[in-house]
Amino acid sequence: MCLAAPASSAIGIDHPEYGSSSHKWLIALAVMLGTTLEVLDTSIVNVALPHMQGSFSASVDEIAWVLTSYLVANGIMIPMTGWISSRFGRKRYFMASVAVFVAASGLCGAARSLDQMVVFRLIQGAAGAAMVPSSQAILMETFPPNEQQLAMATWGMGLMVAPIMGPTLGGWITDNWNWRWNFYINLPIGAAAFLMVWTFVHDPAYLRTRRASAGKTDYTGIILLVVGLGLGQLVLDRGQRADWFSSPWVVWGTIFSAICLVGLTINELRTTEPILDLSILGIPVFSMSVMLMVAMSFALFGTGLLNPIFLQELMGYSAWKAGLVLAPRGLGTMAAMLIVGQLGRYRYDTRPLIGVGFVIMAIALWTMAGWSTQVSTWTVTWPSLVMGVGMGMIFPTLSATTLSCVSRERVGYAASLYNMMRNTGAAIGISYMTTVLVDHEQTHQSYLVEHFTAFDAWKMSEAARLTPGARSFDYMPQILTGQKQGLGMVYGMIQRQAMMLSFNDIYRTLAIVMMILIPTFLLLRRTQSSSAVAAH
Repeated sequence: MCLAAPASSAIGIDHPEYGSSSHKWLIALAVMLGTTLEVLDTSIVNVALPHMQGSFSASVDEIAWVLTSYLVANGIMIPMTGWISSRFGRKRYFMASVAVFVAASGLCGAARSLDQMVVFRLIQGAAGAAMVPSSQAILMETFPPNEQQLAMATWGMGLMVAPIMGPTLGGWITDNWNWRWNFYINLPIGAAAFLMVWTFVHDPAYLRTRRASAGKTDYTGIILLVVGLGLGQLVLDRGQRADWFSSPWVVWGTIFSAICLVGLTINELRTTEPILDLSILGIPVFSMSVMLMVAMSFALFGTGLLNPIFLQELMGYSAWKAGLVLAPRGLGTMAAMLIVGQLGRYRYDTRPLIGVGFVIMAIALWTMAGWSTQVSTWTVTWPSLVMGVGMGMIFPTLSATTLSCVSRERVGYAASLYNMMRNTGAAIGISYMTTVLVDHEQTHQSYLVEHFTAFDAWKMSEAARLTPGARSFDYMPQILTGQKQGLGMVYGMIQRQAMMLSFNDIYRTLAIVMMILIPTFLLLRRTQSSSAVAAH
């Protein structure tokens, strides 16, 4: 197996351009503010959709475009970040992204129609896409190799905690102020991020040199990327509503997306100045790290979608209470990230913590697979907290490993590719979870209905008279009068139990996947070694 260079040699410890100790944490704060805003806006508006639906007089399907437009624009622009940064400068592009993102946020808050909101969300998603990969590349170049895991832990707090805290914050803002303030709060924070980036962030010398010697533009690659990823994101986000391949547009959208992505791959491997540097995938450590990150994003965003549905639909929690119950997962993630970051700073081998993290996630998910409609709040809270700790153990080491195995000049392209795969993994995870939840619910419902007959209904009618305190079913009088409230009550109970069993299936499957991934940390090299020799 081909080994990648260690962090010190691959990133280049001989380069004197790492940030000074007085500025590096200010740089980290500046780029982390932008990252947090961008990721937060993917989830903070979810709980506000019913309120927006009333403001715009829109149907459920129409209001969903507020989320779809943002995700599609975001997915298209993320992989182009490295190329645009090399052409126009990373600092200049980052500042432009923050400025446009903040302006679009203000316009979203002031939108008076659904059409306006969708357009402004498209602009917001396209502008915000640059913040995540650019901030990751900036931090990897600002911090010395022995502090890169700590930098990734700091960056990861915004990336992973924001989608967890988003529904909680969004629910509170919507209930106490107005749904428009979910967008307005971006303005002061974005302005602070813009000023800090303008003051403290500077492009490294190699990036300024590349910008001055920019060659021809790969327009073919841009078109194939926009069409391929755009259609792919659209299919993943809207496919469930259209019953997947039963709908002609899903079939044709998938075919065209696949053709464009194949053409994009061929074009990028042949072009001297590609939009996407796919040759980075030839580095085994990078490919393995990306695969693990996709799997973790699958679990992170999948459970982030399912747990609130479980609490609100089956347990009857409000959006605010559901957010509070799930908030400890974010706290567990933050604590674990900071611990792992400090261990990496003192040159401890943190690779085994990836395996430990997958063990912890598997335990938490297996516990969730045993939930019922009678679980207590604590029974829901502690597995979420434990799962957050597991994710926090995995993320910093995996992120540092992914970008430290490429040369300094390719970090921007690597960050774009890495985040494109992470974003795609999240989109696939959400689509898979929603599809499996509905399909398994229908399957379990058919099995449960098989065990309920007219004789069971008769026994339930008799039980009310024989058992003190039992709910009256009155099967025969309801049949005679045509008022079948009792059967409706039974059907509602069956639906609830079928949905609960479907949740159990998904959590159990995710737990098994996490178990399979436990030994994969053995395939990763130690990122903080400064004496190893590169071998490609």
